[in-house]
Amino acid sequence: MFSGVWQLVAVFLFSTYNVISKRYSRFSSDPVGAVGVNFNSTTDLAILDELLQTYDRRALPTTHLGVATIVTCEVDIRSFGSISPETMDYEIDLYLRESWMDERLKKRTLSRNLDLNDPHLIKRIWKPEVFFPNAKMAEFQYVTVPNVLVRVNPSGKILYVLRLKLRFSCMMELSSFPMDLQVCTIELASFSKTTDELRLTWAQKSPITLFGSLKLPQFEIEKVNTSLCREKFHIGEYSCLVAEFYLQRSIGYHLVQSYLPTILIVVVSWVSFWLDIEAIPARITLGVTTLLTISSKGSGIQRNLPPVSYVKAIDVWMGACTTFVFAALIEFTVANFLWRKKCRNEDPHLLSASCSSGYQKTILPFKCGAKDQGLYLKSKTSPVTKVYARRVDQLSRLMFPLLFALFNVAYWVYYLGN
Repeated sequence: MFSGVWQLVAVFLFSTYNVISKRYSRFSSDPVGAVGVNFNSTTDLAILDELLQTYDRRALPTTHLGVATIVTCEVDIRSFGSISPETMDYEIDLYLRESWMDERLKKRTLSRNLDLNDPHLIKRIWKPEVFFPNAKMAEFQYVTVPNVLVRVNPSGKILYVLRLKLRFSCMMELSSFPMDLQVCTIELASFSKTTDELRLTWAQKSPITLFGSLKLPQFEIEKVNTSLCREKFHIGEYSCLVAEFYLQRSIGYHLVQSYLPTILIVVVSWVSFWLDIEAIPARITLGVTTLLTISSKGSGIQRNLPPVSYVKAIDVWMGACTTFVFAALIEFTVANFLWRKKCRNEDPHLLSASCSSGYQKTILPFKCGAKDQGLYLKSKTSPVTKVYARRVDQLSRLMFPLLFALFNVAYWVYYLGN
């Protein structure tokens, strides 16, 4: 009987031991634990504190080796926009990633990478002193926490990440505006360390990364080139990096807002050729209105552009359209002058020849006598000049559209071909 009781007790104790051992193993394998405490993280931070006790952030990681520290850089662009030809600049929201080897923080006993975002702790670690030479303005992001991260790898590799909003200078060449191709750059350079102490280099794989849905309102990014450079000052030579963005301006906006309206204004000015020459108020109103409209349109376009000293493509277009509208107004002036020209200004030999040839039978409503001719010369306009006036209108109906079409062919072939 007792042996049976002892067997039951042994089975109960063995079962209890299995349950407890399983629970313990589950809690020990969980890095957070049953109460949310990361035992490994606490140990790693203690190891890091021990390393930082003898760490000198003023010294470069490779100072003791006598070689330059190599810093690899990457740029992840989150937004790209506000490209202004008036102020010659653009804005970018980016992540700057820098990585380097620091043997002083090498510790194989670290269980994993340490991600640090405490500003006070980050200040205790050496970081490269880099700046953006072509930046007009820079902002560090603080919402909702300071956007900075330092990742310490057990092998001693350090990753330093910053989020910045910058406005870069971009000196644009606007001679082909609005069909221009601009090259805007991001320059990154060492501020205080020469090439003997610090060298910057681009990451071999994807040095410049664009956000997946990144789109520009007026430009298309054709390509991105990265290169190394060196800047020389009177105190030494400094390492620097350059990223070039080739931006092709989209002409769709300007076609709708500039080119099509001015084409319609020019075409409307040709309506004057189809109106009767004696409709003086209508033709003058049409010519003056179209001239003032296209002048106002040109002023609106120039308002958003810098006052450069060279001629832009849009200047050529607006100048040609203004010339065509003004020429239509001058054409009416010439035609009206010929229509109202008095016979006294007519060559008597021409009038006599027209009378003798029978021309007056079909055009002039009087007989070709001396008395009638004198009366006509004093009170009537010349029928010959009226014919010339009508021919001027008829010729303009053909020549103005033809010349404007030839100008368009030459204009678009020249600027789109460059």
